[in-house]
Amino acid sequence: MRIDVNNVEVHTLPVLPVRGVVSLPNTEVRLEIGRLQSIEALEACEANGNYVALVSQIDPNVERPQSEDLCHYGTIAKITMKIKLPNGHYKVKFNSITRIEIEEYTQLEPYFEARVQTMPSLLTNSDKEEAMLRLLKEEIAEHGSLLFAHPTDVASLIDEAENAIAITDIIAFYLRISEEDKMKYLSMPSVEDRLSALLKEVEKEKHIAQLELKINQEVKRALDEHQKEFYLREKMKAIQKELGDEYSKEAVSEEFREKVQSLGMPHAVKEKALEEIKRFEMLPANSSESGVVRTYLEWLVALPWSVQTEDNKDILFAEETLNKQHYGLEKVKERILEYLAVKTMTGKNPSTILCLVGPPGVGKTSLARSIAEALGRKFVKVSLGGVKDESEIRGHRRTYLGALPGRLIQAMKKAGTINPVFLLDEIDKMASDHKGDPASAMLEVLDPEQNSHFSDHYLEEEYDLSQVLFVATANYLENIPAPLRDRMDIIHVDSYTEQEKFQIAIRYLIPRQLEIHGLTAHQLTLTDEVVMELIQHYTREAGVRQLERLIGSICRKTARKLLGEGIDRIHVDSTMLKTLLGKHKFTHGLLEEQDQIGVVTGLAYTQFGGDILPVEVTYYKGTGKMVLTGKLGDVMKESAQTAISYVRANAERLNIDPLLFKDHDIHIHVPEGATPKDGPSAGVTMTTALVSALSKKPVKREVGMTGEVTLRGRVLPIGGLKEKTISAHRAGLKVVIMPKDNEKDLEDIPKCVKDEMIFIPVSTVDEVLQQALR
Repeated sequence: MRIDVNNVEVHTLPVLPVRGVVSLPNTEVRLEIGRLQSIEALEACEANGNYVALVSQIDPNVERPQSEDLCHYGTIAKITMKIKLPNGHYKVKFNSITRIEIEEYTQLEPYFEARVQTMPSLLTNSDKEEAMLRLLKEEIAEHGSLLFAHPTDVASLIDEAENAIAITDIIAFYLRISEEDKMKYLSMPSVEDRLSALLKEVEKEKHIAQLELKINQEVKRALDEHQKEFYLREKMKAIQKELGDEYSKEAVSEEFREKVQSLGMPHAVKEKALEEIKRFEMLPANSSESGVVRTYLEWLVALPWSVQTEDNKDILFAEETLNKQHYGLEKVKERILEYLAVKTMTGKNPSTILCLVGPPGVGKTSLARSIAEALGRKFVKVSLGGVKDESEIRGHRRTYLGALPGRLIQAMKKAGTINPVFLLDEIDKMASDHKGDPASAMLEVLDPEQNSHFSDHYLEEEYDLSQVLFVATANYLENIPAPLRDRMDIIHVDSYTEQEKFQIAIRYLIPRQLEIHGLTAHQLTLTDEVVMELIQHYTREAGVRQLERLIGSICRKTARKLLGEGIDRIHVDSTMLKTLLGKHKFTHGLLEEQDQIGVVTGLAYTQFGGDILPVEVTYYKGTGKMVLTGKLGDVMKESAQTAISYVRANAERLNIDPLLFKDHDIHIHVPEGATPKDGPSAGVTMTTALVSALSKKPVKREVGMTGEVTLRGRVLPIGGLKEKTISAHRAGLKVVIMPKDNEKDLEDIPKCVKDEMIFIPVSTVDEVLQQALR
């Protein structure tokens, strides 16, 4: 087939739809042909001298185009190379010869075939055409590096071109312009029109390329060669500078406005937010102040202003939740249920703030979490241990660099609702310094009359905390400042008894650790004696944290043995326990083997629970001094002084020689001298030990005692009777002498302990001596 490019000719040819490229005459096109329709057209053109019509798709995403999906213009091209690929596709090189216009499609299946009409180029050879051609060549020669990806190759093709038609086609094909513009160029019959269009496109591309070059040069001047991130940010800034950054900033502002209108903010806060949005729009995008304002707005729209969860008002469900997750603590759970009942009846938070006070590990935090679960509220926690800067509570003012809201507002953002259960953990650990007193800042938070207008320095607007259910925890009540303590309802969470620890271990700790370590109850079994041995001889704590760690350690060692020794189960008894965990780490005080003179068994209350504390007294020749040893605190030293004064004042009545105090030194010792001891409950014990030693009367070995003494011999009440009694029972004592004012505390003592012991309430030291001495 011979094509005459200077005359109009009509041909019927297979049509090959191409996408992503516009073929122009006098150029080469390399394509990978893979669609079945296109392969059929490719094979059909072999019988037609390898000539085919290349026509671009209007939408390149159409996988199986119809005739209406193809452009009206294209080119006749000759196949000069065809290679079949392993995947069945063809790699084909086409030489485009002349423009064509589609007259009519004569066949649609299995491939397109159409009658096409060639479009001769109208070349007038006028002076204007010559001038435009020269100008175009000069622009290409001068700015080719800006206009083409491979300027040298394009220059070579232009030099080899035979006429102006070929030159313009080559430039249009390689110029970085859109497919739509190339299609418009393809449809132009007049060479003069083509030259005019190309000059405009060259000028436009040149301007864009120069602008890109300018941006790159501006960036490179500020570029640190070791900071890639800095380079990218500077380039982005330069681009935004050229664009004016109007659209991006406008979109951010509009987004802020929509959120402010939809969040249900109080009127004053909404007005403040809208003012800040206007200010944000006026500030330059790259100014530091703009970043500060944007961060402030982000905080405002991130906080919950009206979103709240609906409370579960089923008090029976709350009781079930507390009983399911906590063993014992009956009085604590009863007080919490009363609190929740009042809240349900009134429909608002009670005026008092719950504060759970107790030693570490007894479940204060998990109780607060259970309250949230019972109510169906979100739970957030703020740890106040070590907080000594008031701005941690109230936030920093926005004038400071890196300012942030206080911890309360940050936690409210995390909660996402205005009525979460808010745990203030370790409120007794706050300290004060030159930066302010955070405890004083907490007064506003925990006062129901004030917290509806809580003021955070960063927000600069009031925030309503009145819907929040605050629960505080503390280890030592004495460390909470009096004004703060006055705003809270104190609930004492006592240490667990051994029986309670045993039940907790059986019901909760062992199943949880088995699950964590991938074991089953069949693979690892522990006897009840082993669990009690763990409690008595491997832990000394008020809670159960160390007990759970030890159970976890047994599980880990079991898992290793099961895999390493090929056995299928392990039964842990007392002997196996010593193999796994080593020898006993703690020993509790035990009953004396026989009655002793000058040795009295006292009852002590420590942070690890109760224990017995023997007090020893002896005397020897001297000058009437009193020696105290055993690392005693100030309170116990005062008790010793009071005891010796009482005994001296009543020496004759107690059958003690008064001259003993003049020419003898008296030594009072509390064993375990390295352990600090203090507390107002050792007076009775020391008095009894002094009378026993100085009167040579033995003390009944099965008797333990607790109570403080006055100079007149009155016995004063003490705390921790429950824990002290349990330790006496564990040590084998049968009788507990206690202050009469503590009779009301007997109901707290477990029944199993109360049934096996005798409790003797006393009001005076004479009653104590009558019961304790042989």
